[in-house]
Formats: sequence, C-alpha cells, structure tokens
Amino acid sequence: MAVLLCLFAAMAQAAGIKIVQIPSDTSGPALKAIIWTPCADAAQEVPMGPFVLTGRRDCPAVGEQRPLVVISHGHGGSFLGHHDLAETLADAGFIVVAINHPGDTFSDMSHGVDFSSFVERPTDIKRLIDYMLGAAPDAARIDPQQIGFFGFSRGGYTGLVLAGGNPDFLNANVPCPDPALPICQQLRNKDVPTQPLAHDPRIKAFVLADPLNEFPNPGNLTNVKAPIQLWASQFGGDGVLPETMPALVNALPQKPEFHLVSGAAHFAFLAPCPAALQQDAPQLCVDAKGFDRVAFHKQLNESARDFFATHLH
Repeated sequence: MAVLLCLFAAMAQAAGIKIVQIPSDTSGPALKAIIWTPCADAAQEVPMGPFVLTGRRDCPAVGEQRPLVVISHGHGGSFLGHHDLAETLADAGFIVVAINHPGDTFSDMSHGVDFSSFVERPTDIKRLIDYMLGAAPDAARIDPQQIGFFGFSRGGYTGLVLAGGNPDFLNANVPCPDPALPICQQLRNKDVPTQPLAHDPRIKAFVLADPLNEFPNPGNLTNVKAPIQLWASQFGGDGVLPETMPALVNALPQKPEFHLVSGAAHFAFLAPCPAALQQDAPQLCVDAKGFDRVAFHKQLNESARDFFATHLH
C-alpha cells in the first residue's frame, strides 16, 4: 500500500476538477456530476457554491489504470459535501466522482420524503459507473477492476444495497420524524418498495459513514461480501440512531473495519464548513464543544484513502 501511494503521489500534484452532465436514459433522469482526477499542475483555490475547493479546474488527468471511487451524499445533500475526501483521494492517484442524486439533493427534493428515492439512488450510482467506464472524458484511464464507494447517511444505505443488501423498510429501526410526511404515511400503509433494487458487483470496497440502516436482520445482508470500513458517530442524527451501527456490525456476514467517533453527531461527516455556511446552516456545521471537525476529517480522509489503497488492487 505504501509503495502504491508513493507512486501515485509522485505523479500527481493537485486534484483536477471537472463538472459533467450525464444524459438521461430509460433508467433515470440526467445526472449532474463532479469528477476529481490526478493532475500534474499545482493546486489552486477553486470557489464552488459555498465551498472553496483545492485543485485545478479542467486540468488534464495523468496516469493510467487508476482506481475509481464513487461518492453518494446524504438526504438533501450535494456532490460537494465530501469534497475534502475527494481531493485527498485524487491527490493520492484515484479518480473520484460524485453526483447530486435527482429528487434527493439540496436543489431538488421532489423525491426526498418518499420511498422512491430509496429505489432510485442505487440505480443512479450504477448509471454513474456505467458513464465513468464508458463515455466519461477519462474513461480510458480507469481500471474497471478497481472501483470503490463512499457513502454517507442515505448514501451509506445506497452502498449497502449496491453491495448486495436487500432492505426491509417495514421492520427497520429508523424513526419517522413527522407522521404527515409521505414516507411515514407509506410506512403506516405498508406501501413500501418490494421490487429488487440495483446491486453492482463491480464495486470492490466500501467506506460507509453513519449509513441509514434499513437492514434489520442478518438475512438482509447475506450477499454483502465486499470489504467495508464503517464509521459511526457517537450521537447519530437525521434518522440514524446510534444503536443501529453496532447492530449493523453484527449483522454483516464479514466483520467490517469499525470506527466509532467519540463526541461526533451525524453531520460531523460533512466537510468542514466555511464561515458563511456555519452561519447559514449551523445544524449542519456546528459540532459539540470540544469536537474538532478539521482534525477528524484529516483522520477520516487518510483512513479511507489507505483502506481503498489496500483493497483496490
């Protein structure tokens, strides 16, 4: 692993950043994505939305046979929510891509409060991987045998489905925040998805942060065999109960690499917020007294990088 990372680091100086639009098809609507690639130029500050990214816009990618990591954000999130992880991975030689999940992203919540999002999310990622291996600008630089996945919250749920999990929405230990929400009405009426969801065996390793655990029994996860690095906040939040993470560890057929983050609540897994966003969205940005999100993300990003370097080869 150390040799691999040294070779990658010697070739790349910054994260190249591209915004792409993936066309709609019979499986779903158009997807807006951001791609980070290894780049030989020096890094710059790249303002984007409320964040300042570190990299170079439209910098030509370098290297061949690169591993690919796909990122899935949480409920109502965005493809920038884990930009610091993407930059760390691209600097280490990975190609990284994240999307805004249609209907469950900050600018479009049309499916965010019903079960259609839970069906569509794994298909979004499957289509994204198809694009990255086919029509993407740097498809020829990707090794299709080296694909990893990072998911947070609902993105973590998405990863467990892609890995082979089959959710049981009716029996999962997930609270309903408001009985008037469509998703809560669907649960009361037992009107939940029953069709098979999209699995993707092309993904060889998963890093999951506070995944929404819709898998209450070991039988829901029998087919999940890929290596998993699992992160859990001490306090949970946004539908993730702290007790569901140890339950998930025990239900997985292969023991994951488990990290419990002391002092953290759910949104500590989002990238550290700039000052303006801290003021506008304190519920997403402000942590408990004494918790250092910047220091934690250095640990998270480096651990995820090392895990992928170990398992994608």
